[in-house]
Amino acid sequence: MASKLVPFVFRSVPRVPRQFQRAQWRAFSVSRPARSDSLNVHRDTPENNAKIPFKFTAQNEELIQEILSRYPSQYKKAAVMPLLDLGQRQHGFTSISVMNEVARLLEMPPMRVYEVATFYTMYNRNPTGKFHVQVCTTTPCMLRDSDAVMKACEETLGIHHGQTTKDGLFTMTEVECLGACANAPMVQINDDYYEDLTYDTTVSLLKALKHASEATGANLGGADGLATKDAQAGQGSAGQDAINAQGRSVGAGGLKVPSPGPLSGRKSCEPAGGLTCLTSEPWGNETLRKDGAL
Repeated sequence: MASKLVPFVFRSVPRVPRQFQRAQWRAFSVSRPARSDSLNVHRDTPENNAKIPFKFTAQNEELIQEILSRYPSQYKKAAVMPLLDLGQRQHGFTSISVMNEVARLLEMPPMRVYEVATFYTMYNRNPTGKFHVQVCTTTPCMLRDSDAVMKACEETLGIHHGQTTKDGLFTMTEVECLGACANAPMVQINDDYYEDLTYDTTVSLLKALKHASEATGANLGGADGLATKDAQAGQGSAGQDAINAQGRSVGAGGLKVPSPGPLSGRKSCEPAGGLTCLTSEPWGNETLRKDGAL
């Protein structure tokens, strides 16, 4: 009889309140995630707020019309990326005012433009220096000592990732693969790739850019290409020395800026040790069988 009453007694005991029970779940991460709003939240600053007016120049407005002509009128919002890029090149970075102006021109909700600008890392949401040095540290570059390139940038410029020099000349960022793995390690400075770098060649490159910019006012590798104030005005020997016949190299004060591309002597991405195949004339018909058999 007692054995029949025992289960009933245990069932009648009040259950432990649910709030004191231990949760039966576990997070995938053992540490608390550090969330950042730097990519998807806008915070007004003196140099980036909606009260700062922005309008495209007359030259850029003509270019915008040419860009829009590539798309059907009902799909002109597809031009949001090239227009954001154009605004960034004019203004120096993709500010909230640039985004709002692009939204107005394309008749898009501003939020749709914000979504694009915050998704792609090529749109700089904060002011950058005259030379935006983007150092690739992905695996191919890392295996060929991109750490030395990073060290050269930090020691020469006196800044770290995401920072800008006090004179506003250089901004340095660490980026993912830029697609020049055969010429690793490399950096992208504005629109130009400098490849096959070492610690010494990186230091020389940065010093040459700084010296040339200060001596001649050269705008290297940007939207305007290689140009100087003196050369544009057609006066002054500094401007004449700043641009050579090819418009690729810039010299100032005895210091010459290397042309974009490999700095190791290679012309492209050919083998550094020379050709290993196609070193003789290709075979002709005389080497093929005459009996028709394969």
